[in-house]
Amino acid sequence: MHISLATLATLLPLLPLSSAQSSGQGKTTRYWDCCKPSCAWPKKSSAPSPVKTCNKSDQPLNDQGNTRSACDSGGTAFMCSNQSPWALNETLSYGWAAVNIQGGNEASWCCACYELTFTSGPVAGKKMIVQATNTGGDLGNNHFDIAMPGGGVGIFNACTQQYGAPANGWGERYGGIRGKNECEGFPAALKDGCNWRFDWFQGADNPSVSFKQVACPAAITAKSGCVRQRDVIDQTPTGPSTVPTWTP
Repeated sequence: MHISLATLATLLPLLPLSSAQSSGQGKTTRYWDCCKPSCAWPKKSSAPSPVKTCNKSDQPLNDQGNTRSACDSGGTAFMCSNQSPWALNETLSYGWAAVNIQGGNEASWCCACYELTFTSGPVAGKKMIVQATNTGGDLGNNHFDIAMPGGGVGIFNACTQQYGAPANGWGERYGGIRGKNECEGFPAALKDGCNWRFDWFQGADNPSVSFKQVACPAAITAKSGCVRQRDVIDQTPTGPSTVPTWTP
């Protein structure tokens, strides 16, 4: 089939990501600190809009990313609860992560999506597509710090300010809670994400991964509000009527 140059020019923004995109072997950790994600600040990437943030009542802020993080003195921007992971079926989940990709920087990874294939622990063989909404590099390059309620606040903690969590967050400051029963004491908005860790994720403790950069699914960007220019959006329906239901 012949495609004219004019037609090709209109299709270029819709072409899949090139083979030069990031891939490799990586490490994971977990966190949920309630802070404004790094990629929620303006102009961190090619995305016209930064990652959405919420106020203390978990309502979206319409500030174009200019409100100071609640983890800074006087700040009032928090991580939105709907940026919690969820399972599409037994072998695939969607979510978000703080990342550090070898050879890249925030301009290249903010709001980009990565398909993680877990290679160790009880989730070996399962896949998760995460959007990079934050920056983290405790373990060096190719690190994915997966956002999951109850995963530990780490260095920063805005969960006490937002939800009345204990001074060091729920559970241990690094690692979070130890069992699913502890999710029952969580705010309603965070319970599903907390349960996900012990249901679909099977309580895995920092499993290793292989990863590759992929187009962001529309179901993810609809929640984060951040879409990189020339990123292909997967328009496959992801509503309850089309996604296989999985009950742990």
